Amino acid sequence: MSLEQTWRWFGPNDPVTLQDIRQAGATGIVSALHHIPNGVVWEIDEILNRKNIIEEAGLSWSVVESVPVHEAIKTRTGDFEKYIRNYQQSLINLGKCGIDTVCYNFMPILDWTRTDLDAPMHDGSTGLRFDATQFAAFDLYILRRENAGDQYNEGQKTAALNWLEKATGDEVNKLTRNIIAGLPGSEESFTIEEFRKVLETYKHIGDLELRTHLYQFIQAIAPVAEEAGINLAIHPDDPPYPILGLPRVVSTENDANLLLDAYDSKSNGLCFCTGSYGVRADNDLSGMVYRLGNKINFIHLRATTREPDGSFYEADHLNGDVDMYSVMRALITEQKRRISEGREDLRMPFRPDHGHRMLDDLTATKRMNPGYTAIGRLRGLAELRGLEMGIKRSLE
Repeated sequence: MSLEQTWRWFGPNDPVTLQDIRQAGATGIVSALHHIPNGVVWEIDEILNRKNIIEEAGLSWSVVESVPVHEAIKTRTGDFEKYIRNYQQSLINLGKCGIDTVCYNFMPILDWTRTDLDAPMHDGSTGLRFDATQFAAFDLYILRRENAGDQYNEGQKTAALNWLEKATGDEVNKLTRNIIAGLPGSEESFTIEEFRKVLETYKHIGDLELRTHLYQFIQAIAPVAEEAGINLAIHPDDPPYPILGLPRVVSTENDANLLLDAYDSKSNGLCFCTGSYGVRADNDLSGMVYRLGNKINFIHLRATTREPDGSFYEADHLNGDVDMYSVMRALITEQKRRISEGREDLRMPFRPDHGHRMLDDLTATKRMNPGYTAIGRLRGLAELRGLEMGIKRSLE
C-alpha cells in the first residue's frame, strides 16, 4: 500500500484543472470552499456541489484545506463563541458528506508569508522566497510598526535601510503586496492602513494567550470532529517563528506535543509540513515522524533551504535542508505500523507543495497561483512517488 497522492486544487477558477491533476497521477484532491466568508457555516449543498465536481473528474475529495479559523476565535473577542459553533457545524456537515480529513491553522492574521513569489533559482526556474532583510525593511520602514525596532539588531536595521534606499517604488509596492495582499489559501488581504488596525487586535495577546486560545479551540471542536468521523490536522506556522510582533505557537515538536496533550483524541492531529518545520534547524523531521507519527493526519512534502540571516527559499523537493529520504522512510514505517495494528486511517494523504515555476509555466501570459504551478508540482510528485517506491522495494 502506498501513501495517498493528493494535489491542492483551488476550485473551478484554478488555472490547473482537474484533468491536469489526473494526468499528474494524483488520485486525491485537497480543496476548500474559498468563496465562503470566514466564520460562515459550510452548508451541505455547497460541500456536495464541490465534491460532485471532483468525483465527476474521476478523483476524490481527500482533504479539506482549510476550514478557516476566524480571527475572533484566535483573540477570543467579539462573537467568537458563535464562530466556534459555526465551525463545529461545518465539521458536522463535512462528516455527513463523507469528508474525513480537515486541515486548519492558527496563525494570527496572516497565513503563510513570503517576500518574493518569483525568486530566480539556479536552473532558471523561479520559486518562493522569504528574504529576512526585505521583511525587516517592510516591518521597520514601510509598515512602521510600533516597537518593531526592538526585534532587530543594528546590523539588520542597517541592511534593511540599505535595501529600501536602493529599491524602486515598484519593488516596494511588490514587497508590500506579497506580504499583506493575500496568497493562495490565505483567508484575508489588507491595505497598509487595514493591516495596522488589525495588528492592534493582538496588542495584548502574547504567546501564552494565543496558546491558551488554541487549546480551548481544540477542546471545543475535537469532540465534534470525533463524533463526525473527521481527523483534524493543524498546519505549522510558516515561517515557524514570530513575525510582526505576533506570537507563533505551532513551530516546534514541543509545540505539537502541547497541542496534542490539550485534548487526547485521534481527531486532534497534525499536518506534517516538512517545508515549514524544516525552516528551523532544531526540528528533527524524521525523528518527529517516528515520535508523532500516530497523530499525523495529513502531509505536505516540500523542501526549504535556510540561509544564515534567517532567509529561506523553496528548494526542489529532494534537495534543500530537508532530508526527504529519511522523512519518507519514516512515513512508510508509520504506515506499516498502522497496517499491523489494524487501524483504519491507512491512506496517509500527502501532497507535493510549493513547486517551482518552470518550462511552459514561465510563459508571461500564463496565469499561475504562486507556489501552485502545474509543472513544478508535477516534477515534485514524480520525484516523491519514485522515492517512495524505491524505499518500499528496498524494505521488502
